[in-house]
Amino acid sequence: MDNYFENKVVWITGASSGIGEALAYAFSFRGAKLILSSRNYDELDRVRQTCRTPENVKILTLDLSDIPSLEGKTSEAIACYGHIDIMMHNGGISQRSLVIETDLEVHRRVMELDYFSYVAITKTLLPHFTGRRSGHFVVTSSIMGKIGTPMRSAYAAAKHALHGFFDCLRAEISSDNIKVTILTPGYIRTNISLHALTKDGAKLGARSKNIDNGLTPGKAAVQILNVIKRGSFESYIGKFSGEKIVLWLNRIAPNMVIRKAVKLTPK
Repeated sequence: MDNYFENKVVWITGASSGIGEALAYAFSFRGAKLILSSRNYDELDRVRQTCRTPENVKILTLDLSDIPSLEGKTSEAIACYGHIDIMMHNGGISQRSLVIETDLEVHRRVMELDYFSYVAITKTLLPHFTGRRSGHFVVTSSIMGKIGTPMRSAYAAAKHALHGFFDCLRAEISSDNIKVTILTPGYIRTNISLHALTKDGAKLGARSKNIDNGLTPGKAAVQILNVIKRGSFESYIGKFSGEKIVLWLNRIAPNMVIRKAVKLTPK
């Protein structure tokens, strides 16, 4: 078995379901020590008990929307094992509503969860990484961090912001032997659409056909671990189909992608 991740300490936010849960199992199978975070202790404990080595899994509940609390939570995370090797920024929320109808508070909430929480944890953890001259930030963005389609304005804005922030961070800290990897998942079979915010902040509560037909979280986790091991700057995660082609076209023919996006109806 590959021992690259053996005894590495990995902190995963959004670890109680979806991609975060699958990452917990994948890292644990490869011998990593884990810190699992989300708001739901019971679900985190379920994930912990399902891991290959539950004795090497710590639970640290947190609320990513409570930005002032994240400095203290980061200190608690470091104290779990004395250090952190890999920070898996993975928690967040999606959105489904037209710009003209969406309350400003919805934009603020999505930005707080999907962008500012990542920044807050990163800024607190960064001195720890620079002091050790070692560490790896892994950021779950989305293909929506590269393109724009209807009904995703708040979500896409937050994901675009992640690319700007972490690209700049990478340029600043690469000489300190600290890595930054940005993941751009396509459709992954999770419950993200069920919890997506609508125009007034209510949950959508509906499944997405595209997401239900997406890559399983387990297969996504395997792709992600391979990307982390390679130390890639940025990588698409998902089925190698139309989504990857769209990302490629967006680099060389953005006008074509924009014209296509105007005609899209989210599913």
